[in-house]
Amino acid sequence: MTRIHEAGPAHPPTATVLTVNVGRLMPVGYTDAPSGGTGIDKRPADGPVRVVAPGRKGEAGSGLVGDTVSDTRHHGGNDQAVYAYAREDLDAWARELGRELPNGVFGENLTTQGIDVTGARIGERWRIGPDLLLEVASARIPCRTFASWLGVERWVKRFTQAAVPGAYLRVLEPGEIRAGDPVEIVHRPDHEVTVGFAFRAATTERALLPRVLAAGDALHPELRESAHSFTGTLSITSKN
Repeated sequence: MTRIHEAGPAHPPTATVLTVNVGRLMPVGYTDAPSGGTGIDKRPADGPVRVVAPGRKGEAGSGLVGDTVSDTRHHGGNDQAVYAYAREDLDAWARELGRELPNGVFGENLTTQGIDVTGARIGERWRIGPDLLLEVASARIPCRTFASWLGVERWVKRFTQAAVPGAYLRVLEPGEIRAGDPVEIVHRPDHEVTVGFAFRAATTERALLPRVLAAGDALHPELRESAHSFTGTLSITSKN
């Protein structure tokens, strides 16, 4: 799959949410989650969905009311409250895999159109509808559940090599959203750390880790810790 250019032009005002997707707990045999299941099978909601900051990771799940996060050890919480994936990227994967990929199939809460999710910068803020304000926090790291759900051979490696991971977002201002709501970028930080850049730093290009610190406080705490550990400054920052 061809990687999307990370530093694309300003996003057009026509960017929209195609669908808002939620999932229920589905028992499966390929997870070690305490729940014994997964919520990755997201389906478009028929009406509006309330979105809030869910709480601390490990104690809280999705930011979308009615959506299931089955393993809060690794998913959910304030820094992974909402997961967005671009319809354009789903279409590229559909062509490569030779199969239909409906909205929500990657477990994304928001299937977007007209916005370069991979090129979004960490700390970038999106206004969706009249009330909801989200902040780009991190890239999605593929896991065994994702691979088993799709049933694609060597999926984790293929997804990682493509480096088109989709974005996790935190909720700064709660609100109600629905399919068709416009997405407006109201703040775009002046640094190089895009979702794609952060993903590569966390996976295939660890030498990039020191540079992700330019994203400042908007950086996901786990990636910040990795970057400080890589640079040998972890003990210093942990005392402050």
